[in-house]
Amino acid sequence: MGYIVSLGVGFGVGLLYWLLKVQSPAPPLIALAGLLGMVLGEHAIPAVKGQLFTHNATVQSAVSSSADASKPTPSAGAAKEGG
Repeated sequence: MGYIVSLGVGFGVGLLYWLLKVQSPAPPLIALAGLLGMVLGEHAIPAVKGQLFTHNATVQSAVSSSADASKPTPSAGAAKEGG
């Protein structure tokens, strides 16, 4: 639905420019390239943050797992004392 509204508003603005005999503020290809850059920028930040936080959580998980593995377990201590 948002795409239809956006297209309709853009069409209306285009008609308004035509009626007022005003050229659009930027050539169409430059305007589209700018819009593409805006969309890519909008999605790039969350994607990079997601990658960084996922990597950070994986590293913390691996560090805590190796720290837990180095601690003696009660069953391992009992086996050494009994043997």
